[in-house]
Amino acid sequence: MNAPAWMLLAAYLAALLALAWPLARWIDAVMEGRVAWLARLEAPLLRAVGMRADQETGWLRYCLGLLAFNLLGLCALYSLQRLQAWLPLNPQGFGAVAPELAFNTAVSFVTNTNWQNYGGETTMAYLTQMLGLTVQNFLSAATGLVVVLALMRGFARHSAQVIGNVWADLLRATLWVLLPLSLVFSIVLASEGVVQNLAPYQQVQTLQAVHWQQPRLGADGQPLEDSQGRPVLEDKSSTAQTLAMGPVASQEAIKMLGTNGGGFFNANSAHPFENPSALSNFLQMLAIFLIPAALCFVFGRMVGDMRQGWTVLAAMAALFVVFAAAATAFEQQGNPALAALGVDQTPSLAQSGGNMEGKELRFGINASALFATITTAASCGAVNAMHDSFTPLGGMVPLVLMQLGEVVFGGVGAGLYGMLLFAILAVFIAGLMIGRTPEYLGKKIEAHEMKLVAIAILVTPLLVLGGTAVAVLAEAGRAGILNPGPHGFSEVLYALSSAANNNGSAFAGLSANTPFYNLLLALAMWLGRFGVLVPVLAIAGALAAKKRLAATAGTLPTHGPLFAALLIGCVLLVGLLSYLPALALSPVVEHLMLWTH
Repeated sequence: MNAPAWMLLAAYLAALLALAWPLARWIDAVMEGRVAWLARLEAPLLRAVGMRADQETGWLRYCLGLLAFNLLGLCALYSLQRLQAWLPLNPQGFGAVAPELAFNTAVSFVTNTNWQNYGGETTMAYLTQMLGLTVQNFLSAATGLVVVLALMRGFARHSAQVIGNVWADLLRATLWVLLPLSLVFSIVLASEGVVQNLAPYQQVQTLQAVHWQQPRLGADGQPLEDSQGRPVLEDKSSTAQTLAMGPVASQEAIKMLGTNGGGFFNANSAHPFENPSALSNFLQMLAIFLIPAALCFVFGRMVGDMRQGWTVLAAMAALFVVFAAAATAFEQQGNPALAALGVDQTPSLAQSGGNMEGKELRFGINASALFATITTAASCGAVNAMHDSFTPLGGMVPLVLMQLGEVVFGGVGAGLYGMLLFAILAVFIAGLMIGRTPEYLGKKIEAHEMKLVAIAILVTPLLVLGGTAVAVLAEAGRAGILNPGPHGFSEVLYALSSAANNNGSAFAGLSANTPFYNLLLALAMWLGRFGVLVPVLAIAGALAAKKRLAATAGTLPTHGPLFAALLIGCVLLVGLLSYLPALALSPVVEHLMLWTH
């Protein structure tokens, strides 16, 4: 990494900590109902559905309520897409979304994945974007937030049979945390030039003709092919261009703050109407990590020991800095194949210039590599560059971050409860090493909790590796691979890693908008979300019911550098070892092929 890259990273972390600390105080206060005037506002809303904030339940009823809430959201979003041709706020006259694509999209946004097998500006009407996708951005983020708060209560309470009121928690997370932040951030984005309107798409005349190629169609309307089966292309040019409009800033704000990802436009945060400047790019990166970082401090507050929050935050930050430095360094190395193709006859110059393929000039390598690291460390999936165009090892960084379970800050709520699962595993391993029953925050970790931890940690590797195997063995799966060899395998592995870990970014060389991939990835997204969420809530209930043990001389301290190092080791060893053979067959071998030619 060069000096500007280190300065950008340092400025980012400093701004993140400065904003996360006060936000944590607010989240802790409002989610525990300690802000009196907000409690008076929410009381009639809860009464309207026959609930009171103090009517807390055990983990099973809490979980069933959350599952029912998300199933209703799934049905509503699917219906909205299928009916959008007959609904208002559709000035472009878009038709109904195809059934498989509508199902994939509904699952994607409900699970906080936001995987998009479509171009937003050419598929979704304004009403679908606002009432469907943007609303689910709020609700899916609120789901992750309430789950991690339930787990925190499990650690903080003792001899208790309840972990909270799911409806009060969802209301508070949405109205008092996510909505105010999104309102402020959307205004800031609009001031930077992000589009926010309901106007029809604009037709403009460009100063120069735009040239492109498209397949030539036969009399039957099908693309013509030459004798070798390749499509016959014809040159086209025009001075007319269509500029997409829409309510972009409002969706952009919550997509970043809620670590949702996706975007209004197909080009995502590389589109100038969605991310117009270096400042908007920096603010969007901050927004992705803002709530996950604040939740580490909320954790310290709720368990009554801020050192615990700092330790988890330090482990996340250490992993993040290493991966960000690696991604930037790999992209700055450039592509040696450029020299071989005659782009630059001096290999050293070709390499020192770095790999700018698939990146916006206004962001450059440093901001693009940092954005890619942030968005895959969190379960966000928003991108400002084409990850498919990264160097093999540069592209492996976001791939590995997803495969770790996105616990390096991670998604809203999901990142912290994933890291706390690894913390429980770390104290269990340490307990085995010294022959002592493991404890974490005064709670004895026993067989029941460890079985649930094992399920939650292993469900995503099973989905990723199993789904990848199905995709490369099935004819329908292989048909979507456009790049033969190890890079094509990387694209499939990335897609399943992104879906099962609820990220949403992609190596876009894979043709995934097919019935096979729409259904396979939807299954991976749903099980990847709720296959982890349910065990986490079960752990919360089990911990809340336990008595608190007094610390003794033999108690393992779970704060400080030693435990942070143990936690990092567990994340890397347990979270990554399952994927090493698959990584060796994809980005690693692709790197060796690239640098040995």
